[in-house]
Amino acid sequence: MATKKKKPLLSPNAKIFLILLLIPIALMIYIFAFFSWQQIKGLPFFDEFTEKSVYQQIQEQFDLEIPIEYIPVYVSAEQKYGVPWTLLAAHHRVETRFSSLKKLESPVGAEGHMQFMPCTFVGWKHPSCKGLGQGEITEKEKTNPAVIQKYGGYGVDANGDGVADPYDIEDAVYSAANFLSRAGVKEGQIQKAVFQYNHSKKYVQDILHYYNLYTDYGDQLKQLALEEAK
Repeated sequence: MATKKKKPLLSPNAKIFLILLLIPIALMIYIFAFFSWQQIKGLPFFDEFTEKSVYQQIQEQFDLEIPIEYIPVYVSAEQKYGVPWTLLAAHHRVETRFSSLKKLESPVGAEGHMQFMPCTFVGWKHPSCKGLGQGEITEKEKTNPAVIQKYGGYGVDANGDGVADPYDIEDAVYSAANFLSRAGVKEGQIQKAVFQYNHSKKYVQDILHYYNLYTDYGDQLKQLALEEAK
């Protein structure tokens, strides 16, 4: 029994007409999508979202994130003392895990965000300074810029409040930068300066590890942090 041929739903002419009709529609959709995307990219939230994504991608390269609010402090100290901000960040990471420790005081008496021994902060010329450098220094003396200057210490009043406080993040970072600069960084002797900060080869290795790691992303992190701080 012969089967009846099915009639095509659309004739060849109708198919051609439909294709010609769809081409301008597709083109209009493409143009609309393109210009809409350009408009979206121009919105403030888009840049913010992109920047945060880049920042997060960089931070994922580290075992412990660098708190973005500290980077402008490191950068400011770098500008004053010539110590790379990434080196200061490395010290902060190793000394107190970016100040995340519950107690910012070591068993031997090092104090604050960047772990200064009191005699190093105030100055070894202080009459009580000997041994490991704990000294018998009153809190009033310890944070007095005039006393620090008198005894040749490294403590700095970074924020101009009349107090050089190792427990103040700005003062602590500036003091560390002051120490490292005078210990050799300003002459380009970074390894020597780090060893002066802590006489341990393992310590030097750890600091240089983080310093090199942070420096790989230093420019990007600096730009993102400074824009965030505006």
